[in-house]
Amino acid sequence: MITLGLTTWTEHPSLLGGTDNLTLTEYSGVLPVVEVDTPFYGIPKVSTVAKWQKEVPAKFQFILKANQTMTLHDTYEDGLSMDALKTAYREYRAMLKPLIQHGQLKAVLFQFPPFFERSTRNFHYLQRMVQWLPGVPIAVEFRNQSWYEAGVKDSVFDFLKDLGLIHVIVDEPHAMNDGVSLEPVVTSPKLAIMRLHGRNQQGWSAKGKDWRGQRTLYRYNDTELAAFKTMVEDLQPQTDEVCVIFNNNSGGDAADNALALKEQLGISFGDLGPQQLDLF
Repeated sequence: MITLGLTTWTEHPSLLGGTDNLTLTEYSGVLPVVEVDTPFYGIPKVSTVAKWQKEVPAKFQFILKANQTMTLHDTYEDGLSMDALKTAYREYRAMLKPLIQHGQLKAVLFQFPPFFERSTRNFHYLQRMVQWLPGVPIAVEFRNQSWYEAGVKDSVFDFLKDLGLIHVIVDEPHAMNDGVSLEPVVTSPKLAIMRLHGRNQQGWSAKGKDWRGQRTLYRYNDTELAAFKTMVEDLQPQTDEVCVIFNNNSGGDAADNALALKEQLGISFGDLGPQQLDLF
């Protein structure tokens, strides 16, 4: 199975050929999965998750970012109390329950900071993640190239396989110590996730106040999308599902790229909302 999705649901009016922000219901009428980043900043209430569920078809699924405490952002060097860490995991597990009960959680995405390098300490942390989120599909996105160094990356992939972790296949600019290489490796028999951030090297390295507006400012061309099509088809026999998430949306390009890849792959999504009927 192949699924496609975007990061957030409001910022993609071109999914419906308009200019207004989309509702979750409108989004779920076109694509079967969405990545939600709000849990990174603050763990949502269970009532918020229940509201999302009421707005989507029964088979629609969510990828939720792990909270920033759980990914060790801003606390790594100074250390983090075990109590604070365990509290974050406990609250996060409670938030996930409605989605798990209804089969609507595709994965929890741990997008680690660039300073989360390959080390014994961090290998141990990956093990703890699995212990603290038992039975939860966990996807890991590394942003430090040390995980992919020649001679060691195969051992890293084997480690992820042993833990049952989903390796996130990342497409992003990478030069020097900024960004990671594209490594189309599957570590879970159930799910592979590709996250496509664009290839705007200058914007990716931007340090000014508008860096967020430049970082994913990129539109994949047809040739690049065709290469992704081939990659997806190569990955498909290795796992039950390949899910492709487009995050290249600083200029509103993610939705158009997702629809173009959908056409190249020749796939369709069933059990979506009624909006889909208005598109074709």
